[in-house]
Amino acid sequence: MLDMKLILNDTQAVKDAIHKREMNLDDTVDAIVQLDAQRRELIGNVEKMKAERNACSKKIPQMKKAGEDTTELMASMKKLADTIKEQDAKLASLQEELQNLMYSLPNLPGDDVQAGGKEQNIPDHTFGEKPQFSFTPKNHVDLCESLGLIDYERGAKLGGNGAWIYRGMGSRLEWALLNFFISEHLADGYEFILPPHMLNWECGTVAGQFPKFAEEVYHIANPTSNDKKFILPTAETALVNLHRGEILSKDELPKKYIAYTPCYRREAGSYRAEERGMIRGHQFNKVEMVQYTTADGSEAAFQELVGKAERLVQKLGLHYRLSRLAAGDCSFSMSKTYDVEVWIPSMGIYKEVSSASNARDYQARRGNIKYRDEDGKLQFVHTLNASGLATSRVLPAIVEQFQNADGSVTVPEVLRPFMGGISVLEPIK
Repeated sequence: MLDMKLILNDTQAVKDAIHKREMNLDDTVDAIVQLDAQRRELIGNVEKMKAERNACSKKIPQMKKAGEDTTELMASMKKLADTIKEQDAKLASLQEELQNLMYSLPNLPGDDVQAGGKEQNIPDHTFGEKPQFSFTPKNHVDLCESLGLIDYERGAKLGGNGAWIYRGMGSRLEWALLNFFISEHLADGYEFILPPHMLNWECGTVAGQFPKFAEEVYHIANPTSNDKKFILPTAETALVNLHRGEILSKDELPKKYIAYTPCYRREAGSYRAEERGMIRGHQFNKVEMVQYTTADGSEAAFQELVGKAERLVQKLGLHYRLSRLAAGDCSFSMSKTYDVEVWIPSMGIYKEVSSASNARDYQARRGNIKYRDEDGKLQFVHTLNASGLATSRVLPAIVEQFQNADGSVTVPEVLRPFMGGISVLEPIK
């Protein structure tokens, strides 16, 4: 959520920043300014009426003690109480409308973020060289089937389109990736969290996914309760709520967390040729990194997360590029995002395996997460996240980039300790 003071004091700057996303929400911003003015006026009027009521309440006992008739004053008090009740209801309705409008505004892009949509994304640098083959390379779908790593047919039988089953060495390779990622993060001092997969509605609101993107998650219907819950689309949704409603001390920051969860996404499913196999699915595994920082430490934390995501891909030996996303390609809650994109040879394109993003104080304002600075003043924390990493595109990149002429695949050296020393995945005879 944006700072109301910023909207009121620099309205045009807020509009211009949102324009960088190729969104025009000028009417919404204007409506917020007008509603806030109405809210302030209404609060002032209600406070005056309540002060009058309090004064009358003190006066009535005095009048009764003096033997004076209080009938007229009591009738006036009842009328005033009814008016206050009506105005309080009107204020509550106005505040709800104002909050909903505030929730409809995206985060403001950073000053260093390029305006425009995804066509304005800027490739920053690459690592390694695109693999060259002296034979006709296979795509990851065929490789995973010939190696017995993935069972797509039975996955679809169990879960429909966008579902797959890891089998045998495929399961071990997937688990090796997750273990490798987690071990690297633990070595860097991150706390390992295993959060619940079923989250309450407020988690989605704080993360910035609700109310605008509420239909992109799987909702959970509970016939015995009215609680609104959903299955997490990413561990970030849980991790940025860990300190919801809390006041932290500056000495506690930065807080650094990692979590492993499956991720559940409803929006998957265009199933174009480039999204076959594991490239896009309704459920995939991911290790997520989240930091809580001060405003001053925000940029350094962002660079750390980008660097950590890159190093994981580098240690795997995969060719990738780093892209700086334009404002319109950054997610709703994020001010700035860099994507780590691995090369998928059979597709001739790069696919994102990690998005490192800085939400600044946008999520913290929604979740009322603050810290006390050295002067004892309350400030909102900054929250940041990055995939570290998602496996559903890393595994295809591994089998395609490291395939051999005989149909085997070389296992990246860093994964071998987690696979009992296995260095090559052989085709099933």
